[in-house]
Amino acid sequence: MAPTRDETFELFGHHVSPGKARWFRDLGLDVIMGERAGARFHDAHDGRGFWNCHCNGGVFNLGHRHPAVLAAVRRALDDHDLGNHHLVSPLRAELGARLAATTDGRLPGAVFGVSGGEAMDLAIKLARASSGRRTIVSALGGYHGHTGLALAAGDAQYRDPFGANLDGFTQVGFADLAALDRAIDDTTAAVLLEPVPATLGMPIAPDGYLAAVGRLCRDRGARLIVDEVQTGLGRTGRRWAYQHDDVTPDLVVTGKGLSGGIYPIAATLMTAEIHAFFADHPFVHISTFGGAEPGCAAALAVLDLLEAPGFLARVDALAARFAAGLAGGRFTLRQRGLMMGLAFDVPRGGMFAAKLLYDAGVFTAWANNDPRVLQFLPPLILTDDEADAILAIVRRVLG
Repeated sequence: MAPTRDETFELFGHHVSPGKARWFRDLGLDVIMGERAGARFHDAHDGRGFWNCHCNGGVFNLGHRHPAVLAAVRRALDDHDLGNHHLVSPLRAELGARLAATTDGRLPGAVFGVSGGEAMDLAIKLARASSGRRTIVSALGGYHGHTGLALAAGDAQYRDPFGANLDGFTQVGFADLAALDRAIDDTTAAVLLEPVPATLGMPIAPDGYLAAVGRLCRDRGARLIVDEVQTGLGRTGRRWAYQHDDVTPDLVVTGKGLSGGIYPIAATLMTAEIHAFFADHPFVHISTFGGAEPGCAAALAVLDLLEAPGFLARVDALAARFAAGLAGGRFTLRQRGLMMGLAFDVPRGGMFAAKLLYDAGVFTAWANNDPRVLQFLPPLILTDDEADAILAIVRRVLG
């Protein structure tokens, strides 16, 4: 017999995370995911349905259990297992070439990992190795993962409890070009930025900001690392969010949505100059499960869908539909494509909004580094009717 809701929370609290189990129950967010497909999931015990408008930061860009991604992984499992990271792999080779093409060939190198944090650690290591410098400049309130170097570049609240404050990391305000200009010197290995920092509350930088950052980096001999773990793969209406600006990063990190929500995979993309490091050091970085062959199959299916005629135009059309539908609400809409934040003028307004929407059947999350803001990331594959159903709930609950 399957465990009850109370039994599941008790087991989870005892063996996985006592604080998380208690916190969710106290807040009344006691859903246990059961059946899921497309833009919706249901509670395993009472069948409550939810529109997924958080998508785990972009993991479910294509909704839950997209049939094309499932089919690709099932086919791969007929003939493949994880593979061996020491050996050449046709699937990894094909995925590397396909990812390079999404950058118009400007970032031809790809190294695979399991998580965005792992891929970010590699990007920082490569920036240091290729520049001969050490300092990393990132944005205050940013988030880049929970592994060592990625953690050091993120917000202090995630590293202070572990004593994980490393030398060689400094931060400035997001979109503060003057502060960044002052921060970059001859010790700077790289500037690391999210095009739209989700955990900071989705602030939207002025047009041309990334291009200006790129020029600063180029003039000072620093590398530009763009964290596209959440913004990439169509979320903003482009293959990569940096493509809204006239800039070519030195390194791009992707993850989350690359998995299709089915099989974990991440990647660090890089210029030919930086990729040449591995010609002399082919075994200096490994990831046992990075680029697992079923994960490559999932990622290739994701790219097939992303590159299908009309996919990105459809994202733009949905973005316009949400912009119109959310106009006039008691919040300020921060938007780049379907990367959206609803900013309230009251402390923890995003937290209250998330609870109200949860009770009405829309699952969202607030921005942890600015809880005034509700993160709003619906799947990219919504129909007009689905988008309108979500908007009707949002207007009724928050309008």
